[in-house]
Amino acid sequence: MSNPVFFAPAGALDGLAPGDTFVLDGAEARHAVTVKRLEAGEAVDIADGAGLRLVGTVREAGQGTLTVEAVELREEPRPAVRLVLVQALAKGDRDELAIETATELGVDAVIPWQSERSIVRWKGERAAKAHAKWQSVVAAAAKQARRAWIPEVRPVVDGAGLAKAVAAADLAVILHEDAKRPLRAALADWLGALPDGGTDGPREVLLLVGPEGGITPREVTRLADEGAVTALLGNHVLRSSTAGPAAIVLASDILGRW
Repeated sequence: MSNPVFFAPAGALDGLAPGDTFVLDGAEARHAVTVKRLEAGEAVDIADGAGLRLVGTVREAGQGTLTVEAVELREEPRPAVRLVLVQALAKGDRDELAIETATELGVDAVIPWQSERSIVRWKGERAAKAHAKWQSVVAAAAKQARRAWIPEVRPVVDGAGLAKAVAAADLAVILHEDAKRPLRAALADWLGALPDGGTDGPREVLLLVGPEGGITPREVTRLADEGAVTALLGNHVLRSSTAGPAAIVLASDILGRW
């Protein structure tokens, strides 16, 4: 069974070597001690959320602190082809469910999208709170999945902002029920056209998922003008919370991430 993972602040593990001790404190330490009830002698991983993982052994579980002796330090590289889920804001926390599952499946970043048909709106103070909630969701999911990387939650975008993101991406795919070309074919053809077969990165693939009411024709046209392609994920119409994670699974296989 894999070791439980707890996150330290970015940079906190820099310079450590096998045999050194690291003291974890704050909410993560309290979770380790009071919820997980870790004790001296148990194996544990401490990650910095940016790819560095300390594999160690608990030396002391105190009041709000966890002292860990480093056995090994691992630098886990990011994939050459990175997957970014552009998730339209959706009601009933379906957008949060989507990014949670996508994080467990290995997504590298998520972009909240205020689409034309999004019922939920991020405005003013609500926007800051909602963005923080998304960050909390992906961090918790990364811990559950024992990841060393916490996916980046990028700023919310509207139509114009998404058009710019699509133009800057190496590939942007709109998951659309009316598309004729399968997602598998779109990804395989793009990968096959790369001179290095996708091994010389980094490159980013955006996977765009609309809200409950779908993506409007106007949005599809605007994004296609910036280079996006439409692709069919499967034979059935999926919920907004399901389409993104399903696409992450297929893309991870086709692009050689799994």
